[in-house]
This record gives sequence, structure tokens and C-alpha cells, in this order.
Amino acid sequence: MSTLEPTLDPPLDRATAEGSAQPGTRAGARSLVGVLTSSDHKVIGRLLIGSAVVGLVAVGALGALLGLERIDGDGTLLRRSALTQLFAGYRVGLVEAVLLPLMLGLCVIAVPLQLGARSLAFPRAAAAGWWAWLGGMVLVVVALANNGGPFGGNETMVGLYVAANALALLGLTMVAGTVATSVLTTRAPGMRMKRVPLFSWSAVVMSIGLVLVLPVAVGVHVFVYVDYQYTRGAFGAASGIPGWTFYLLTGPVLALFALPAIGFVAELVPVVFRQRLPLRPVALAGLGLVGVAALAGVTQQQVVELPWVGSGLSLSELGTKLADLITLGVLVGLPVLGVLVVLGVAALAAKPVKVRGETVRPNLIAPFAFAFFGVNLIFIGMIVGLVNGIDDLGLQGTVFEEAGAIYVVYGAVTVGFGAVAYWIPKLTGRLLPTPALLGLAALSALGTVLASLPYVWAGFADQPASSAVYDNGGPGELLNLAVTAGHGLMLLAALGFAGLVLPALVGLAGATSADDDDGASGDDPWHAHTLEWATTSPAPVDNFDVVHSVMSPEPLLDSRAAPDFARDTKATA
Repeated sequence: MSTLEPTLDPPLDRATAEGSAQPGTRAGARSLVGVLTSSDHKVIGRLLIGSAVVGLVAVGALGALLGLERIDGDGTLLRRSALTQLFAGYRVGLVEAVLLPLMLGLCVIAVPLQLGARSLAFPRAAAAGWWAWLGGMVLVVVALANNGGPFGGNETMVGLYVAANALALLGLTMVAGTVATSVLTTRAPGMRMKRVPLFSWSAVVMSIGLVLVLPVAVGVHVFVYVDYQYTRGAFGAASGIPGWTFYLLTGPVLALFALPAIGFVAELVPVVFRQRLPLRPVALAGLGLVGVAALAGVTQQQVVELPWVGSGLSLSELGTKLADLITLGVLVGLPVLGVLVVLGVAALAAKPVKVRGETVRPNLIAPFAFAFFGVNLIFIGMIVGLVNGIDDLGLQGTVFEEAGAIYVVYGAVTVGFGAVAYWIPKLTGRLLPTPALLGLAALSALGTVLASLPYVWAGFADQPASSAVYDNGGPGELLNLAVTAGHGLMLLAALGFAGLVLPALVGLAGATSADDDDGASGDDPWHAHTLEWATTSPAPVDNFDVVHSVMSPEPLLDSRAAPDFARDTKATA
């Protein structure tokens, strides 16, 4: 059908829709008990995001403290037992307390709205998953505080640490399962899988990957727990915990965890540059390639040796090394290729477009600054992870690996900040101040670079990971001082973001309509393309008063009154 014909059935009726947003329907305008027991996906997503921000504050503080301890290379600031537990809490916190809950929180909030659904599939399971994750993380902190983590000396607390990690991962699996089920079963009429918005597509790829990866990790923790409680012969007791569980906190699997951030960038670029995304099926395939990183989590494979040809290398040894090279290409190379494909398609959408002989000006909104900085940081982190996976380079066991993890996690956090700023008008009815957002984007990007880039250099200088004792030759003090400053900047960015956003997310700010006070956003402040902007701002509890039929991947773009974009751009079926 023509792109000028309506693609929302029934057509969007703003007057009727605005009348549906009655006082008290906003999730934030509830009692604390109501929020903590709610089945509204927008409330559950807020809880996940808010918890992730708290985790980011803690991890930023830990990173700064450990960087400070590493400056002189003698490790005398803290007790050795405390230092071991702080390193464990820092690395677990980066992934399990920050990256995963933030990405899943964004998915829980945005995916049902993008699908035109009235709710998340199995919302009570998602809420239970958040509680299980929160309880697990609290118990992990208790265990670490009592010398119960890796290499810990308190037997009871070591067992608690392993069991609590399993509980937290089980909770995240439950949340991921509800997101995947929502995309597969609750789409609006006419929204075939190839019409699913790019963010929701990345969400289902990540969620299915998590449903495959996290139960494996839970099983590993169960084996470690049982062995620790009884024989302590197969898994190395407390000293063996990192070797069996660390694969979840590093390497290519982090690309899977950060996939929604990449999907958000791919969806935001066409909105910013006011055109359809070209080669949309190619972008979907690219996001799927990033999802191949799930294989690294299932197989627990992180490093391989490359087929360097040297004297005395037999044909059988060469065959083994070639097999390792294929493994590296599949587990690490394909996710990197997927990101390149997505970024390439997005770059095509960033190309200036002319309508009736005039160049269309891009709408350079503040969330785009977060997206631009963050996705480049994620990609750099994946390249660092690719290099780290080559065992022949001798970087294993150095801070080089930590640099790659920080790049990916903090880069995804930076994109996540932008995603919250992008969708918060749909939750509160208000726009966040652009100058403050731009300052936060620059602060988080600078903090990420300072917290990670020096360790790329220090890794080649053989500074060991998870240790504050090393040969302090060369610029070691300066590099660790820069890392300390980087984590400190991320801590400030997290606090600034919380001060700016959390009051609005919990209902202390916001407007009930598009017109009643300054700063009100309107229902579609970005002139976006996807279905979540077809309902009122703030969105009612049930999201939509009517069920819309979708006839293209960009229904709002097609139905918008101004025909410039629809008439002069090729439709994507």
C-alpha cells in the first residue's frame, strides 16, 4: 500500500487518548507498597533501572578505591583479604549489579509500548525476578563483607556468596524470559517479526541469549556450591570460584549483555536524521550476529591460541590451532562484525536527505550524544576483547582484559542514560533539560575513557589483574591515577543522572498532559517512528486505549500529518 495511507488502525485520536490519562494512573503516583508490589511493566522497569544506578554508584566508588590502591604498586592501603573481596565485588558488580539490570530495565519499560501491547507477558514473573535479583545482590554484599567471596576464609560466607550469585542470576533469567515472551507473543496486529522495532528486536535476541546463558551459569554455581560444601576436590574450593565463574564477567558474552544499547542506537539514528532506516533487514541480521556471543557464555570459552607457524609445528598442531582460530572467529569475530554491520547501516541513515531540493536538518537531540559516545566505546571494548582472546599475545591475567570489560559496561551505561532520557517523556510527560544531559554525556564518556584506556597500556606492561601488587616501572603511577579519576567521573555521572532522572521516575516530577506547565513534552516530542509514541504522555497503566494495526516498521512516520518524509522516502515493508 502507499506510504501516505494510514498505518494505524484505528487512526490515532489524540483527544480521546488524552482523556484516558486520569489522575492516579501514572505508575509513579502510587504508594511505596503499591510500587513494590506492582505488575505494571513501567514500574518494574523503573525498579530495575533505579537499582542499576545504585549499583553504578557503588561500583564507581569501588573502582576509584581500587585504582587508588594500585597507584604505588605495593598494595599497602587495604588488608589483603579485604582487597580480594573488593576486587570480586567490583567485577561482579559491573555485570550483575549494573549492566544486566540496566539493559533489562530498559527492555521491560519500552518493549511492550513498542509492540503496542497493554502489558508485559507474565509481569508477576518479572517482578519476582527483580526481587530474586535484589535479594541475591544484597546477600552477595553481605558475603563479601564477611570474607566470603573468592579466596575467602569464612566457610559459611563463601557458600552464601556462591548461592547468592545463583539466586541473582536466576532472577535475571526470569526477567529475560518475560521480555522474550512479550516480543514473540504480544505484538500488535500486523507487526510481523520483520516489522518489530530495532530496539525490541535487540531485546528479544539478548533475552533469548540470556535464557540460554544464565541457566548454565546458575548450574555452574550449583556445582561449585555442592563441591564446596562436601568434597572440595573438583572445583578448587574457594580459590577455584573465579576460574569457574569468571567467564560470565568478561569476554564476548558482554557484547550480548550490551546488545539493547546497540539496538537503541540503530533505532535512534533514523529519528535524529528524519528518515527511514535503509537496509533494515541487514541491520536486523547484524543485531542477530551480535547475539552469537551467547555461544561464548554457553561454552564458557574465552581465549584461544592463533595458528602462528613456527619451527617444529606439526600438521596435527596446526590443525588444532586452525580450529582455535575458527572458534575465535565465531565467538568473538561474528559479534564484532555484527556491530560493524549495524553501525554501517546507521551511518547510511545519517546521510543528509533532500526533500524538494532542500536538505533536511537533523534533530540533534540530547539522547543522541549519549548514543554516539556510548556505542563507539562499546565497539572499542569489543575490539579489546578480541585482542585479549588471543592467548599468544600473553595478555591473559593482566589489566588489559579489565579495560575491555570497562569499555563495554560503561559504554552501555552511557547509551542507557540516553535511552532513559529518550523514553522518560513517555513515563512522566516531561522533557529533561538539554544542557544537563549534554554535560552528563560528556562526563560519562570521559570517565569511561580514563577508566579503561590506561589499562590497555598497562596490560602490555604486564600489570596483573585483580591485584594491587606489581612491578611499578614506567608510567604505572600515572596510568592508575588516570583510572582512579575515570571511575570517580563515572561516580559523579551516576549521581548527577540520579539527581536529574530519579525524581521524575518515582513520580516527584512530571505533567499529566502536554500543555499544563513549562517543560511538558507532549505525546511525541522527538517526532519518532515507533508505536510507543502513539499513546499519551505519561502512558496510562494499560498503555493503549485501543489496539492499533501496524502496516509498516515506522507506523508513526507514515501516519504523521506532514508528508515530507513519507512521500519522498522509500517505504520499508
